[in-house]
Amino acid sequence: MTKIAYIEDMEQWRLEFSFSIPISIRFSETDMFGHVNNVSPFIYFEEARIEFLKSLGLFASTSNKKAIPIVGDLQCNYLKQMFFNQKIQLYVKVHYVGNSSIDLHYMAIDESEEIALTGRGRLVFVHPESGKPVPLEQSIKEKLTNV
Repeated sequence: MTKIAYIEDMEQWRLEFSFSIPISIRFSETDMFGHVNNVSPFIYFEEARIEFLKSLGLFASTSNKKAIPIVGDLQCNYLKQMFFNQKIQLYVKVHYVGNSSIDLHYMAIDESEEIALTGRGRLVFVHPESGKPVPLEQSIKEKLTNV
């Protein structure tokens, strides 16, 4: 397996995940060669990220709009091809909590328990009107670091 810059020890990294969602690969997510299109994993990352943040109660209130999370950067490493109707388990975890951002890591495990994708991305919390970064509230930092 190729060395991935944001993963020091693949086995240890894999063991650190606990939250996941199931994904069934739809026909519309494949290309003319029958495998998952290169943009589809970013949709899977988004779906897992939203469910993960909801599980922490970070999307519980839509009336409190002091800060909204936006994707600052996102990357994916493709380790195995995936195909229509395949089932994967998409994992997400907090890797780092900063002042106004968090770094999340992603891992897709296929039906043979092998890693098909890895990924990472930075979410920046910004003020909805100014677009400027907003420091994370202590209660949010605690939720994110205690997962």
